[in-house]
Amino acid sequence: MPRTLLNVCEAVAVKAVSVEQATGSREDNVMATETERIRIKMESYDHRALDASAKEIVEHARKTNARVSGPVPLPTRIERYTVLRSPHIDKKSREQFELRTHKRLIDIHEANARTVEILNRLVVPAGVFVRIKA
Repeated sequence: MPRTLLNVCEAVAVKAVSVEQATGSREDNVMATETERIRIKMESYDHRALDASAKEIVEHARKTNARVSGPVPLPTRIERYTVLRSPHIDKKSREQFELRTHKRLIDIHEANARTVEILNRLVVPAGVFVRIKA
């Protein structure tokens, strides 16, 4: 059965009511729904290493029966630099370089303690920067 936005909202509302009844406060409900998602942002100059790392994270998360959305490619940041080829003559002769920063976003829903443990022990290649936000 495909999950529509209405079904998801109903499920969240039912869960919110059950948490509210169990704890007696609505603020605890907000904290309970926020801690269920782990957001992983990854950046790298090498897109192949980035995609391999993202694939590995998704595989490990799915082994622990966590629901994964992603990897979502975020816009690539391109920094361009123009320099003179010669320091003294030929002002019209220039060379251009660019530095591309590729980004991916992975959301892990319904993560358990085993998922967090596996993510903490995961080794990513050099040059891939990973930020985990719970």
